[in-house]
Formats: sequence, C-alpha cells, structure tokens
Amino acid sequence: MFEESCATRQALERLAAKWRILLIYALLDGPQRHARLRHRLPGITQKVLTETLRGMEADGLVSRQIVKQSAPQHVEYALTELGASLKEPLAAICAWAQEQTQVRA
Repeated sequence: MFEESCATRQALERLAAKWRILLIYALLDGPQRHARLRHRLPGITQKVLTETLRGMEADGLVSRQIVKQSAPQHVEYALTELGASLKEPLAAICAWAQEQTQVRA
C-alpha cells in the first residue's frame, strides 16, 4: 500500500482530492448541471469545479453528457458505474463519522 505503484494508494490519492467525495455525494442524487453542483458545494469556484469534474471524468468516475447542442450548450454530469460503486464504502465512512460524533457528545 505504501508503494507508489500500488493500486490502493493511487485510488486513495485520487479520492482524497479536496472536492471529489462531496461531488460523488452530490451526484448520487442523479445527473446534474454544472451550476447546480456549484450551488450545492458552497466555497468551490467555477474553475476548481470544472477541473475536478474533468479529472473525475478522466478517472472514469463521472460521465459528461451534452443535453442541448445549441448555444447556450447544456451539459450534465453523472456518476459512471465505477463512481456509483463508491456509494456503500462512503456510506460506511459517514456512518462511522456520525457514530464518533455521538460518542463524543
């Protein structure tokens, strides 16, 4: 796991990028446009959102679909099967975090 070539390490490094997990959670609700995602993630800039979505698309976590070809073009982002497969592992992490919050309260 500590070797740079380890698949687990590479996956963790990709998912640990600042906005990726939150974007995955947002997209679990279904396909969404750029503006809706930006609204749901206060603090993310348009540039960072675009770069993050492009990186997630390159990693196979997100798909980009052009809904309207004519100007202004409408694009929707959705989780791929690979991206959606993160639902259960992320839910387990959230459940753990909630339990820890309750234990410490």
